[in-house]
Amino acid sequence: MANEFDNDRPNDPQVDRPVDRTVERTTIIETGNGNGGGGGGVLAVVLLIIVVLALLFFFREQLGLGGSKTEISIPDQIDVNIN
Repeated sequence: MANEFDNDRPNDPQVDRPVDRTVERTTIIETGNGNGGGGGGVLAVVLLIIVVLALLFFFREQLGLGGSKTEISIPDQIDVNIN
């Protein structure tokens, strides 16, 4: 007896074929060795940003980003005239 997926004899009246059947299928996508897929790259970028910010902070005087060259002048007296 032919099974329901036997399409070799399409005009055979003895073959029962399914009509309007819904089939659910699940596709599994593997992302490598199972460590979450891409988490290491995000961690590397975050660490790189932290290192760059730390280097900018430690060498800010040599780069001219503040330090002893910054001067703030505050006037001794402020005149305000209200008419």
